[in-house]
Amino acid sequence: MDLLSAFQVVAGLILLVAGGEGLVRGASGLALRFGLSPLVVGLTVVAFATSAPELAVSLDAVLAGEPDLAVGNVIGSNIANILLVLGVSALVAPLVVTAQVVRIDLPFMVVLTIALYLLARDGSIAGADGPALLLALLGYLVLAVVLGRRSARASGSQAEAPTAGLPHEALDGVSSAPAAPEPEGTSRQDRGWRLLVDVVLVAAGVGLLVVGAGQLVDGATRIAEALGVSGLVIGLTVVAVGTSMPELATSIVAVRRNQRDLALGNVVGSNIFNIGLVLGLPATVTAGTGGIPVPATALALELPVAIAAAVALLPVALSRRGMPRWKGGAFVVLYATYLTVVVLTSTEHAALSTVTRVAMTIVVPLIALALVAPVVVDVHRDWQDRRGVRNVTG
Repeated sequence: MDLLSAFQVVAGLILLVAGGEGLVRGASGLALRFGLSPLVVGLTVVAFATSAPELAVSLDAVLAGEPDLAVGNVIGSNIANILLVLGVSALVAPLVVTAQVVRIDLPFMVVLTIALYLLARDGSIAGADGPALLLALLGYLVLAVVLGRRSARASGSQAEAPTAGLPHEALDGVSSAPAAPEPEGTSRQDRGWRLLVDVVLVAAGVGLLVVGAGQLVDGATRIAEALGVSGLVIGLTVVAVGTSMPELATSIVAVRRNQRDLALGNVVGSNIFNIGLVLGLPATVTAGTGGIPVPATALALELPVAIAAAVALLPVALSRRGMPRWKGGAFVVLYATYLTVVVLTSTEHAALSTVTRVAMTIVVPLIALALVAPVVVDVHRDWQDRRGVRNVTG
């Protein structure tokens, strides 16, 4: 391991933090200018921006004749976004799940992830698969913006109603409605200047995120190679985590700035962009040459884990408590378990069977029970509340 690689890792982290700060500031300002909630901006503008490293890596990999890296990058990044990025963000500050995420965004992400698995079962993403993914993304974006603006107009200055009866005080100042309008008397020139500043912040933030992610991935890859780690493990771990660093940096900054709905929207939207755009565009470009082949290992392990991670968010969304710190810790444990299995599988380590058996019989069931149990309790309480109301009115 040389000093240059270590410097690249440190410089990449610094650029990611700076880029995340600029992107969140600019995106929040744009939400104010165009009457959109931070959630919608997170699902669209910020999600697209933080998916830029995945898009760059996947396009470069496909054009360079390494399609396995493109598929592994997207699937690995989606898993990291849910288990690692959301997990760490919740450890920083509990996350609140808003109603639109439950009704539209999260179900769409789950359906799109399952659809990707079904499209890839024949061993490739080819033919009409790429255009279908792009059209699905376009339809989702239109729906998200229309519903977001409608919700903003209906709620005015009030925050969107929290999900599943979550009390308003749990929001802790977080609002899914657009921020308060600018003071009267603000000149058109001032508004135009502030809009330009927001756009520059978003553009600069995206640039810093892309450069920072590139430096981090390059430096970490060199360190991993120096330690004798295989290329497969590097692709499934270092590259996937590295290209998820913009989501992590942006989400942590958003949480610290009390824009927790933007943090969640960033992750859900980024996963949707990763499948619809980052895989859909290269598959469309290479449709005439057979599309993007999907490795058998991805169908056997990575894609099922991606589906399971997406489904694991459903109990979180349906719970009154949103995503407290202990759930974030559970997600991080799941991600660490997944990485351990990936490394042991790629190296054919003798401990693989033991680790897999412990994970499937102890770790996963216990965490699944912990995630589902609060939802069952909430449903029971809601049923008792409704029964009590009926008895009083009757």
